[in-house]
Amino acid sequence: MRSLQTRITQKLPFATLQVESLAGITVALALIPESLAFAAIAKVSPMVALYTSFSMAIVIALAGGRPAMISAATGSMALLMTTLVVKHGVEYLFAATILTGIIQFLIGVLKLGRFFSFIPQTVIAGFVNALGLLIFVAQVQQLPGEPWQAYTMVAATLAIVYLFPRVNKSIPSPLVAIVAMTVVAIVARLPIRRVGDMGEITRNLPMFHLPQVSVSLETLAIILPYAVTLAIVGLLESLLTAALLDDLTDTRSSKDKEVRGQGIANVVTGFLGGMAGCGMVGQSIINVRSGGRHRLSTAVAGAFLLFSIFVLRDVVQQIPMAALIGVMIMVSFETFDFSSLKTLRTMPLNEAIIMPFTAGITLLTHDLAQGVLAGVILSTLMFGWRLAQTHVAVSLDHDGITLYAVSGQLFFGSASNFVNLFAYNADLHGIVIDFSRSHVWDHAAATAIAKVVAKYQRLGKSVTLVGLNSDSYQALRQADVPEHVICIDDVSLAV
Repeated sequence: MRSLQTRITQKLPFATLQVESLAGITVALALIPESLAFAAIAKVSPMVALYTSFSMAIVIALAGGRPAMISAATGSMALLMTTLVVKHGVEYLFAATILTGIIQFLIGVLKLGRFFSFIPQTVIAGFVNALGLLIFVAQVQQLPGEPWQAYTMVAATLAIVYLFPRVNKSIPSPLVAIVAMTVVAIVARLPIRRVGDMGEITRNLPMFHLPQVSVSLETLAIILPYAVTLAIVGLLESLLTAALLDDLTDTRSSKDKEVRGQGIANVVTGFLGGMAGCGMVGQSIINVRSGGRHRLSTAVAGAFLLFSIFVLRDVVQQIPMAALIGVMIMVSFETFDFSSLKTLRTMPLNEAIIMPFTAGITLLTHDLAQGVLAGVILSTLMFGWRLAQTHVAVSLDHDGITLYAVSGQLFFGSASNFVNLFAYNADLHGIVIDFSRSHVWDHAAATAIAKVVAKYQRLGKSVTLVGLNSDSYQALRQADVPEHVICIDDVSLAV
């Protein structure tokens, strides 16, 4: 226990401990209604989502790779597990959560998380902006039908959130707003929705629970597809959240460690009767906005959440939803990257359309994973199209030689076009092809070069390939390009 305490507090000074604790309490209060909403989406008991948020926050504070990041039950994960719960029951969800964690942990051990770093910055900007819009729309949709007092309370909450830091920066303004609005709602007996209206909160503590499913290949066949999808979506959202916090705090996180931490957290959560969770952008921003920078704020969020359930249940149930809506609207403003709209003007068109495309798909499907996947696919296609643009410059030598200077990358995407760049019949007897401004990446490109050489040789013309680097030279030799047509320079001899 002493080791765990040292790991979380890191011998922080008292002032920092105070800020971290208050930030964690603020996050915990905002986690409760969201967890209840996600439980409704996943078709599970409210306590399942609350146990998830408690477990994920505590474990990720110890095992995660991004300090101050909040992991808990999320809407994107809840959407993916609804069908499993409806068809097979909640016990299969617990088993799928454990398997999700195992898959994520193996991805972290194998250090496969680095492949998520291939997500382009424009896709990340689209993801962040779409998330900000989704958070804002979700909050606004809760207001129709509410009395005028709710609208007034939302405005008052936003005023406190943005104005209180001018008076005192040591106490998180969202926490001040939530406490103040709760007192007003209780004293004035306002007819507005409270947290208790979202679902029943019991005083039961989470306990070790072995999923009541048969250990068989049939069970594995049921839960594996869900577990794989949950693992990928969870890591995608967690790593994007970590990258966003890296930018906000100007610090670096360990992505492989975060992947392993997410896996451990989901395994523990599954055995505590929870559902799969992942990193939360909105709550993480609340934490950072409230001054959280260390693991302590995340741990306090989880611990205070459980404390709220067990001890402060009656008080927590009186928190007005309008106050939490105001805080989440602030989060939506903080999430949206307004500066990205300015950079669109300076980007090339093929890059500029990726961000709105990603955001559009995300908003259309209400699925962050689908939006990011669509953005990555579009970015990959555009990148491949640019790479496939191979050019040749032709010049004639006084000694009866046609010189082709190749520029561009040669791979499977440009191989077919490369063969058509030469005037086989019109060229002089001697042909020199210079690859000093090009690179042969794969066997398909090497085979295309072999075809060009073969065409010239059938016409009785001599071909010489020059300027090849060592990798390109090896690729041509493996494609059975005749060695006598390749000019061996110093670079090639270094193979």
